[in-house]
Amino acid sequence: MHDIYQNPLCRRYAGREMQEIFSDDRKFSTWRKLWIALAESERELGIDISESQIREMKEHICDIDYDMAADMEKELRHDVMAHIHTYAASCPGAKPIIHLGATSCYVGDNTDIIIQKEALLRVRTLLLNAISALSEFAEEYKSLETLAYTHFQAAQPTTVGKRATLWLQDLMMDLEHLDFVLGNLKLLGCRGTTGTGASFLELFEGDSEKVKKLEQMVTEKMGFKKSYGVSGQTYSRKVDYFTLSVLSGIAQSAQKFSGDIRLLSHLKEFDEPFESGQVGSSAMAYKRNPMRSERIASLSRFVIADCMNPAMTAGTQWLERTLDDSAGRRITIPEAFLAVDGILNLYINIVRGGTVYPKVIRKHLMEELPFMATENILMDCVRRGGDRQILHEAIRRHSVEAGKVVKAEGGKNDLLDRIAADPVFNLSRDEIDRIINESCFTGRAVEQTEEYLEAVRKVLDENETALKNELNPEIKV
Repeated sequence: MHDIYQNPLCRRYAGREMQEIFSDDRKFSTWRKLWIALAESERELGIDISESQIREMKEHICDIDYDMAADMEKELRHDVMAHIHTYAASCPGAKPIIHLGATSCYVGDNTDIIIQKEALLRVRTLLLNAISALSEFAEEYKSLETLAYTHFQAAQPTTVGKRATLWLQDLMMDLEHLDFVLGNLKLLGCRGTTGTGASFLELFEGDSEKVKKLEQMVTEKMGFKKSYGVSGQTYSRKVDYFTLSVLSGIAQSAQKFSGDIRLLSHLKEFDEPFESGQVGSSAMAYKRNPMRSERIASLSRFVIADCMNPAMTAGTQWLERTLDDSAGRRITIPEAFLAVDGILNLYINIVRGGTVYPKVIRKHLMEELPFMATENILMDCVRRGGDRQILHEAIRRHSVEAGKVVKAEGGKNDLLDRIAADPVFNLSRDEIDRIINESCFTGRAVEQTEEYLEAVRKVLDENETALKNELNPEIKV
């Protein structure tokens, strides 16, 4: 259908698996699984619910009559009640016991937590694959010397692989954050309208232990170890903020990476993947715009801003609950996950399919290296009896003149030739080249890369299964 608005996150950016996680089928079938878990647990604790009623409910988990549900919601103005009636129509024998003792948030909030868990696991797979791709990139280019920049001004050299470890470390921090949030994610449980469990206490004729047991049983049946210790009608909306803060962190890391790639593309040191028939510009046929990195930047900006919504929602919940969270959560949470899905697939695509240009990298390095080599030249001359202050002044003077040639005249950096021609240094050009070749301008960059990659590989080895999961080939990268 092209006559109505369709979310671009689904049409252009996110993969099918993440879209399925946030689909109506996944949501409402999970509601039904929660109703089954509740009925099973209540039966096991002595409530008069038959095995045939539960069997009937299980036979109709996925055959959801959406037309009936829509009609019922128009009449009742309540989505949960509409789906209770729709489920009951498929399970007439179980009709009297569906949703017994529960409030709407039993299915709504618990499903939201279950779906967040599934979505976080999907993000985790993508994140690990991005980490794996970057670790391979860093290993391949760990010794390739390149000009490093601070303030985007030439600084001391580093290596391409060492630079990649900066991107990699950001993603590793995101993985730690994700695992912490995922490991602390709990169900709401079954608490009733204000979180006191009063309706279930009534159902079990005042037996508090059975109410507590019911909560534990439902939680375990839905694949969780714990539910939150206390609640109002809903789980604390801080949970949504914690989840989206993970996604915001990934977006921050990806935006940093994409910005660096755009700068390197301008320098012609790196190109994104570029298909044979790809068009860079409708007007300028020669262009190869870094469109993937720009898309990462755009989606990342959206996710970072999106994270403000659950923060404000968490801070404005009244007493045991209010409903001004509902509309925002329906939009904010799925869209953040869909955007991050697209971001990480783009990230992986760029790292695995991009092209590094060592000759251009070397050219840029050599344009600045004469300035960086002056300290090493000065120290060599001092060791051979030269006066440091006289040498320093000579270097300063020659550096200024060489800089003028480069900037004002667009000429080549001739600083080393100037030093070789100045008798105060008493050095030939060959001797200067020897000093440069014997110098280690990149410090411990190679060793740091190797040491860090060793730690990263341990994490990847522990997550080998996740790395084998298929990515999203249908995404328009």
